[in-house]
Amino acid sequence: MLPNQKCLTNITEFQLPADKVWLPPVVDCFDGKVVSWSVGTRPDVMLANSMLESAIETLQPNERPIIHSDRGGHYLWPGWLQQISSSGLTRSMSHKGCSPDNAACEGFFGRLKNEMYYGRNWSGVTLEDFMKKVDDTPEFWSIA
Repeated sequence: MLPNQKCLTNITEFQLPADKVWLPPVVDCFDGKVVSWSVGTRPDVMLANSMLESAIETLQPNERPIIHSDRGGHYLWPGWLQQISSSGLTRSMSHKGCSPDNAACEGFFGRLKNEMYYGRNWSGVTLEDFMKKVDDTPEFWSIA
């Protein structure tokens, strides 16, 4: 396998005293590198599409990876489907109830949360400060 042949995506939430923050990354199966992500306060079309746009911007002209996801609604939105199609990417989805297909993405979430989220007091931390902390934590942007 070469870089940018198969990528995974999913979305996770962080529950903070102030509200929730959502994180969808794109993980390259070649080396576990997180090639793009978005952080926001709503798991909406803008969050999912901005993450996909960022991933597409990292591709070379001849790279057209498979983008694999679970069956979450984030990956069924018309804007998401249109971006996949117009970029020449191939969409892949897990069978219902088949979480091992996306295990590498879940592993990334577990590592990130264990290292920088769980066991910390987030009282008084604004959503903006938390999102900046996630964005500024590059040591977690790989599952390898």
